[in-house]
Amino acid sequence: MAIDQQPGIGHIGLPLQNKGLDYMRKYSNLKASVAPMVLGLAMVSTPVLAQDQDVQDADAADESVIVVTGSRISNPNLELSSPVGVVTSEELELRQTNTAEQFLRELPSAIPSTGSAVNNGNGGSSFVNLRGIGSQRNLVLLDGRRFVPADTTGRVDLNSIPLAVIERTDVLTGGATTTYGADAISGVVNFVTKRDFAGVELNVGSQITEQGDGNVFRTDLTIGANFDDGRGNVVLSVGYQDQDPIFQGDRSFGEFNVSSFSGNAGGSSNAIPAVIVGPIPGGFGQISPDGTVVQSGVFDRPFNFNPFNIFLTPFERFNIYSSGRYEINENVELFSQAVFSKQTVNTIIAPGGSFFNNYDINLNNPTIPIGIANQFCAGLGLTAAACTAGINTPFGPTLADGSVNPDFVNVNTQVRRRTIEAGTRQSAFTSTLFNIVVGARGAITDNISYEVSGTYGESERIQTQTGFARRSRLDDSLQALPNGTCISGNAGCAPINLFGLEGNLGTQDAIDYVFNLTQQVITRTSIATVNGTVVGDLGFGFSETPIQFAVGGEYRSFEATRNSDSASQTPGAVVGAGGAAPDIAGSYDVYDAFGELSIPIFEGESFAESLTLDLGARYSDYSTAGTKFTWKAGGTWEVIPGLTFRGNYQRSSRAPNIGELFAPVSTGLSNLANDPCQGAAPVGNATLAAVCIAQGAPAGVVNAGTILPPAAGQINITTGGNPNLSTEQANTWTIGTAFQPDAIPGLSVTVDYWNIKVTGAVSSPTVGDAIAACFDNANVANPFCSSQFISRNPSTGGLDGDPSNTKGLILQQSNLGTISTDGVDVSVRYNTDITDNIGLAMSFDGTWTNKNLFQASSTALNRECVGFYSVNCNPQSEFAFSQRTSVTIDEDYTISLRWRYLSGVEQEPQDILDNGQAFIGNSPLFGDVDFTQIPAESYFDLSFQWDVNENVLFTLTAQNILDNQPTVVGSNIGSTAFNSGNIYPSSYDAQGRRYGASVKFKF
Repeated sequence: MAIDQQPGIGHIGLPLQNKGLDYMRKYSNLKASVAPMVLGLAMVSTPVLAQDQDVQDADAADESVIVVTGSRISNPNLELSSPVGVVTSEELELRQTNTAEQFLRELPSAIPSTGSAVNNGNGGSSFVNLRGIGSQRNLVLLDGRRFVPADTTGRVDLNSIPLAVIERTDVLTGGATTTYGADAISGVVNFVTKRDFAGVELNVGSQITEQGDGNVFRTDLTIGANFDDGRGNVVLSVGYQDQDPIFQGDRSFGEFNVSSFSGNAGGSSNAIPAVIVGPIPGGFGQISPDGTVVQSGVFDRPFNFNPFNIFLTPFERFNIYSSGRYEINENVELFSQAVFSKQTVNTIIAPGGSFFNNYDINLNNPTIPIGIANQFCAGLGLTAAACTAGINTPFGPTLADGSVNPDFVNVNTQVRRRTIEAGTRQSAFTSTLFNIVVGARGAITDNISYEVSGTYGESERIQTQTGFARRSRLDDSLQALPNGTCISGNAGCAPINLFGLEGNLGTQDAIDYVFNLTQQVITRTSIATVNGTVVGDLGFGFSETPIQFAVGGEYRSFEATRNSDSASQTPGAVVGAGGAAPDIAGSYDVYDAFGELSIPIFEGESFAESLTLDLGARYSDYSTAGTKFTWKAGGTWEVIPGLTFRGNYQRSSRAPNIGELFAPVSTGLSNLANDPCQGAAPVGNATLAAVCIAQGAPAGVVNAGTILPPAAGQINITTGGNPNLSTEQANTWTIGTAFQPDAIPGLSVTVDYWNIKVTGAVSSPTVGDAIAACFDNANVANPFCSSQFISRNPSTGGLDGDPSNTKGLILQQSNLGTISTDGVDVSVRYNTDITDNIGLAMSFDGTWTNKNLFQASSTALNRECVGFYSVNCNPQSEFAFSQRTSVTIDEDYTISLRWRYLSGVEQEPQDILDNGQAFIGNSPLFGDVDFTQIPAESYFDLSFQWDVNENVLFTLTAQNILDNQPTVVGSNIGSTAFNSGNIYPSSYDAQGRRYGASVKFKF
């Protein structure tokens, strides 16, 4: 969102402004808005039917039906051909997890997506990214059904999942579009709610870091009851959570910004003293501390925006869950479910400023020091007399008699000045949603059942921005006369002083005129689905167990809009906002028909304890992308009791979402450490100079070698939707084994190889791809060097600046991308009794990723990101695992240690070729460092549970008990959203050691 990776308020003694809404007012409003909806909701839905042998007890009330994600066929003896991982509610209690994103980002099979550690780039929602191929390529379900999306991409906000009623989370990592439809190329996360909950459960918990910040308070009250001899059940759950921020300035590794490539103090050239870029001798320079002269060609005091940034975003949530079911007879059971959530995520970025725009400033402006005015005169080539006249004239462009003022001089220049006096820039994202399910299910015959359901949900996310300069008013304030009035004469206008040192920005009236404005962007979505399924068996087959089947159909409609005020959708109108947010409106619907078969081939034979074939197919008709046929084929072979081999092949697809199709082309921000045209590179290199000039850079600036590096490591990029996009295609397959030896009771081991390849991937070139396409063969004859693909600032020649005239890298979306990834998952469980009163439970889940390749087009680099980090790759460890050891004493006391491991990563080799090697040596800020690598990391969490009695459970946790500090790599080696505060805070713990306590009352 913002122009540099900066945030914060609340550090260095500043109070946290607009941290959240008034609690009592919010509660009253929410109570009034949801009470009518909650009343009368009286029914519950069950999850989709399937099973995986990794689920030892399905935690279901009816143990004859094991419910697991991955197939719609119900068969207690079925061992699914696709592996499914399970995270239980007990595991989340041991971790004291508060949001779904918090534990999903730590899965060995995932890499972090947008979440609570993302500040600059957080849109108010949290997502999951299975297998690291994009959060838009996995599907999030609640009880096997689609949930209302958060934005135009169709992704579900994990902050809205009501964890208090979640029994377990099934994670199917592999293609699942045949079972669930589009968006499930990399897998499915299915949150399974508690069935037939009865009683009262109150959870109260709090967590805080050892530093005394990042406090999280959460409480949930769940009430449920069975009635009419168990034929019916109702549940109501209400929850509240409040999370305080952690500022980068409060951690030693985040307090001072350091450049990834020099090891010196880094930051932004939008600074104090201001940096002036033309027209002055030397091309640019920074105001000296006395404010009277310019140090031409010198920029050595970047603005340290780190202390204002945050490692943990403030978050407040109020949620309600209601469900119910009633069995009219054995043929008809009605069910319903409703979810309501209202939450606010606050992001805080450093004070704004004039940034990298060009402004017209009159030479007789009283805020311009005489030394700087003379520098402007020299840069403009004015005579001494003309300069003196321009400085001293008391009039604007016209004289008192209305005639033209011959002495008036306008200076078009960049004055990059940080406006600390105006406070920080803040965005509050308030999301409100509801999701309702109603349906019926029952038996058709003794061995065939049905289920029909309908879902409707709506979400609204309101982004409110404050603390940003409004460009039109800043222009007004920079055109001021010696008498202190604005030339425009607009009401309220007063001169802004961009040349002043800290504390001298101008009067409060001037600050309010330019900065005291609010922008608003509203995103709304809605989803409607109708689903019908018939499942059962055919009554015959090739073996004792009959053939199982599932057939059904689904209709789905999705609408999404984004509406912005006039300033938010106008390029450059909001200074420092990173880019415009033009209106978006789109919709699509899809009709699906699907079927599955589970065919037992052999049972009880000498060569096969059992052999089962799984088949499935789905036909989809999209209003936007046409028709698509997907299918799957797999099988399980239990050679001997306890030893099973399994495999699955799927042909999957994903239709482009509304944002990918209909988002207008607009200019925003990305990251680049070094511009090939910067500095002296084109001087004396006629070929390179010609390329830079052809892209829009002024010849004089290019030949003088005064193009500056990208400010704060950020550049403009221009992207947008493409209505001509078609569906992605994916081939996914897994092969593995499951081992449960009778000789070692309590032991289970699964090993699975997985492989995913996506062709026709909806994607755009990476920043590195766009730079390489031109500058690996820098020549004006190279079409990728033209202004059609790279458009430079017409004043400074850089790739940053006013988005209204600097498009930067033009990265158009297409279906030319290819994604390929594969690896191995290993899961081990072991439970045993050491003595009569001491039990031992051990678990291990690990993923080895062989490769994760992305190629934007057939001519682009086939980029490998496993084991690397850069602007093109967020860190993805080659090997990651989570291991837990728990000891239970007398069934009342449990001590549990969790070990999470991430193998080391290093700077992407291609990034070294493109931008040079990151810094290795003695940094003035951090001593001896090596920013080219992040060593392997291990985190240990300790939990203690005391089952006081059947009504009270007490839990204590200490997370990151060794207080591991993240490895510093500098601030500009990755994307702003994930490389923040000199580290990667979504991948590596920035909070430090922290403690938590919770108590659960059950009645």
